[in-house]
Amino acid sequence: MTIQELYLRQDALTDPGALAGAYDDLPETVSGLCEVVSGLIVHVAWAERYGVPPDIPMVRQTRPVADRLKLIQEAFAGSLTAARAPRSRTFGTCRDYALLLCSMLRSRSIPARVRGGFATYIGDDIYHDHWICEYWSPGDKRWLQADAQLDAMQIDQLRIPFDSANLPREAFLTASQAWRLARCNAVAAGAFGHGASAGLWFLHVNVYRDLLSLTNRQISAWDSWRDAVPASKVLKVDVLAELDRLADLVTTFENGSHQFAVLDEAASRNLMPPWLS
Repeated sequence: MTIQELYLRQDALTDPGALAGAYDDLPETVSGLCEVVSGLIVHVAWAERYGVPPDIPMVRQTRPVADRLKLIQEAFAGSLTAARAPRSRTFGTCRDYALLLCSMLRSRSIPARVRGGFATYIGDDIYHDHWICEYWSPGDKRWLQADAQLDAMQIDQLRIPFDSANLPREAFLTASQAWRLARCNAVAAGAFGHGASAGLWFLHVNVYRDLLSLTNRQISAWDSWRDAVPASKVLKVDVLAELDRLADLVTTFENGSHQFAVLDEAASRNLMPPWLS
């Protein structure tokens, strides 16, 4: 089985379940799918700019696609391609967009996977914590990256100059790419983060989250990083060495030098963060 074939099958989180039929009238192009996804979810951090009152409950927790689709239908019963007012959409974060796009692509027999890392085009940070979807392009013979969060308003306000269905290489760094850049001092570690959380510690959280996502564990205990106590944020020498090894492992996997089983074994040994163990 090729690497691409491993990302063809729906997993527990991308499987649309009983609502798979909702995908029947979706667009054929990746650009079209991105446009649909961006109209189904409002990012909680952008809600006010969409005119959503602050007293409306908004959940940050990433949901399995089957649950997301149920919420979408409850908020607005109709085709996924139908235009929805912001208040008639569901709420989520960047990973929810990526997970839903991944599900749709796999339903079209397009290999796809969710990636965690850092974007250069969101917020005031140089490299902002972000999630996108990668998909295999037979014509290009490589993985392309798409950000389904970017709708017309965000593209305008963020001054996005590129196609959100085909991100330029410098627009998004996977967590392992970012870790390697920080470790060789090519980019300051403090440039990578999420709000007040930045530096090598936050980078190491994302290396683990992306490793797990690559093995179709897109939601993990590492998502509780906000609950980490200060004592668990000290990275000792052996931890740094292990992260170097994992970042190299992901890189060699992406280059086709390692089998999926090697990556999966590494992921299975790192399911629990230290603040929960």
